[in-house]
Amino acid sequence: MLIKRLLYYSYEKLLERGVKKNKMPTHLGLILDGNRRYAKEMGYDDLTIGHKLGAKKLDDVLQWCNDLDIKIITIWVFSTENIQRNKEEVEALLNVIQEKIVELTKSPVIKKNGFKIKALGKMDALPDSLKSVIKNAEASTKNNTKHILNIAIGYGGREEIVEAVRKVIREKRVDSIEELANSITTEDITSNLYTNGIPDPDLIIRTSGEIRLSGFLLWQSAYSEFYFCDALWPVFRKIDFFRAIRSYQHRNRRFGR
Repeated sequence: MLIKRLLYYSYEKLLERGVKKNKMPTHLGLILDGNRRYAKEMGYDDLTIGHKLGAKKLDDVLQWCNDLDIKIITIWVFSTENIQRNKEEVEALLNVIQEKIVELTKSPVIKKNGFKIKALGKMDALPDSLKSVIKNAEASTKNNTKHILNIAIGYGGREEIVEAVRKVIREKRVDSIEELANSITTEDITSNLYTNGIPDPDLIIRTSGEIRLSGFLLWQSAYSEFYFCDALWPVFRKIDFFRAIRSYQHRNRRFGR
């Protein structure tokens, strides 16, 4: 057992040294998938335990991102589709998220490493208590400048684009529908997304083995690199993280050119 641990540690350090020699993504997107499946696999009747373990894992990953000087991290914690789950499960999940955001505002990982917290999504769909916690988290970290932690909550990629188009239409002062249609540009849409002012993600990692985006940062991910990891989120390891970064570093990004 000791030899196995030593070999694992040596491999982890080898991966770390390798990735630190190459260019890092500026913006990393994370789809935190597999909490419920992990709880089921471990035999828990209460699936909320999986979400709590997933929330705990976030601290590790944020520290790993800091260690590699990844500037922007966007995590997807609650989608517009999640609202369709049964009421008890939704309430339990939102409670876990609320508790985690409160914890993050006090966390040494956030304070020491200078993370600014920003929420992305339809806030009006969330409980008042959660909205209050989010507002406090954003206010208490607004002067942090080293990293940005975007928390996508009540978020859906299609809804984000539709809302951006609506904003553009309201802002335009034109005389006809045809003139309006001809006046809308990609820059108009981009500047009205939740992520306005934030560079597009360079790399998006999804855990749990699912090979799809499910609507995450649809507009922004046009030229992102993707990495799909079999590990469920609560047991996402440092070597899984390093492998994802290494895979990104080995790719030739052409941005459609």
